Amino acid sequence: MCGRYSIFANARAIEKRFKAKFPNEGELQPRYNAAPTQTLPIITNNNEGERTIEFFHWGLIPSWADNPAIGSKMLNARAETLAEKPSFKNALKKRRCLVLADGFYEWQQIGKQKQPVRTSLKSGDVFAMAGLWEKWTDKESGEIIHSFTIITTEANELLKPVHDRMPVILSPKNEDLWLSNELGMDEHLRLLKPYNDSELKVEPVSKLVNNAGFDECSILNPDSGEPGELLLF
Repeated sequence: MCGRYSIFANARAIEKRFKAKFPNEGELQPRYNAAPTQTLPIITNNNEGERTIEFFHWGLIPSWADNPAIGSKMLNARAETLAEKPSFKNALKKRRCLVLADGFYEWQQIGKQKQPVRTSLKSGDVFAMAGLWEKWTDKESGEIIHSFTIITTEANELLKPVHDRMPVILSPKNEDLWLSNELGMDEHLRLLKPYNDSELKVEPVSKLVNNAGFDECSILNPDSGEPGELLLF
């Protein structure tokens, strides 16, 4: 499961890396502890011409859902069953996205303690996790919510001691293929593999990350703060 990640690179670096633009830079906030239900930057497959970076709600809400609360149960989607699950199959065909990040968090069991760790690229660059997106409309009020989920796959050798799952990180080449509407479902599914562990690093971080309401750079310092209960929301 990927239940927390970070994206604190500045707007210019993100735009340059993904050859995309923020329509409104004021929406971008540094997120050291991006958590479910927040609105976070993604790039969808429905852009024509210049790519746009949009802000969607983390937690997929299918268009057919009666209640948007279902999104809290759909933070991740398993790559192995995307083509089988009604909640994801149609989105896989028509609504794919890049979830922009510069690291993601997981909790490693060490003795009786759980140590939070952050996985990032050795280069320090921002990267894209494969995702799916949806548009949900409230039948009574007309309110529209755009949402996304992060696709996960089996962990690579580096991350297996930490957790058995990891988000699908796409290479720059595969980012374009994932967003391409010219490929078929099987071709998209073939892109959903564990990332090369030689390009990643895993580092301990502060237990302050356990609190979803805490979002400051001190999270990156493993010696900061006090142990706390893990709160996803």
